[in-house]
Amino acid sequence: MAISKIWVIAEASAGKATTSTLELLTKARELGDTVEAVYGGAGADAIAADLGAHGATTVHATGDLGGSLPGIPVASAIKAAIDDGNAPDVILAPTSYGARDILGRLSVKLDKPVLTNNVDIEVDGDSLVTTEPIFGGNTNVKTKFTGEGPFLVLVRPKSFAAEPSGGGPAAVAELPVPADGGPTARVTQVHVEEREGPSLDEAAIVVSGGRGLGESGKYAMIEDLARLLGAAPGASRAIVDAGWVPYSHQVGQTGKVVKPTVYIAAGISGATQHMVGMKGSKNIIAINKDAEAPIFSVSDLGIVGDVHKVLPALIDALKARG
Repeated sequence: MAISKIWVIAEASAGKATTSTLELLTKARELGDTVEAVYGGAGADAIAADLGAHGATTVHATGDLGGSLPGIPVASAIKAAIDDGNAPDVILAPTSYGARDILGRLSVKLDKPVLTNNVDIEVDGDSLVTTEPIFGGNTNVKTKFTGEGPFLVLVRPKSFAAEPSGGGPAAVAELPVPADGGPTARVTQVHVEEREGPSLDEAAIVVSGGRGLGESGKYAMIEDLARLLGAAPGASRAIVDAGWVPYSHQVGQTGKVVKPTVYIAAGISGATQHMVGMKGSKNIIAINKDAEAPIFSVSDLGIVGDVHKVLPALIDALKARG
């Protein structure tokens, strides 16, 4: 295999490695001989076992960043490690705010391009070929790196399945942050949005509503159905833009990409922007009064009917079952 060493930018939430991190580690095992992680911040020991179980042999950790956003210090630390001769062939990162900041700054420091918004990666000789969906997901474009690495790649969540390899905990190695890393922004407050039930991007069942609900108050039907099913409520961009629900509920190209076991789309016509974010779901159920709605083209089960009649009937049936 021509790719020897791959670094994955690791992220954590509530003391656990994020699913996107584990997805990338799983894919990295297919691409390179050695897979290692890079983690900015304190708490690397807490996620070392999870990272190791998904293929990382080492986690290069900066330690406590003193409340700084990771972009500047982590990019500076990686650049210093590369200058010292510890250069990977590839650096993979999830498409998150923090990882995009790191790779954007690293791209400038290394004078190398970063390929973004990718959904697949493959080895081609001594290089990599990435796949990026364009035109709302209707067309895939393959791009090959030329020149020498490290090749910098940002990958969309849910592009790969996270599968453990059975490895032991990753060894934690210090990744020094240069003193002259430059000015940095600091986090002064953190606000966590309150929610009930599973998170949208982790839920096995997602129930989403769209403009066909008619008015903001009707979104309560989506929340009621989600609660009964143990699901996460989602939304189309149209009703997020209209202010009915917060952006954190949005499923689609500019929202979250989900791949639940069951996805229920109620009153969503199926604009390409939305379908990019949910068409990978295992089972798609669509409810729409327009029999010609594009959402039916990707649905496994379609109900042609008024959501204001179908959803209450479904909610009542579920309640009756206890």
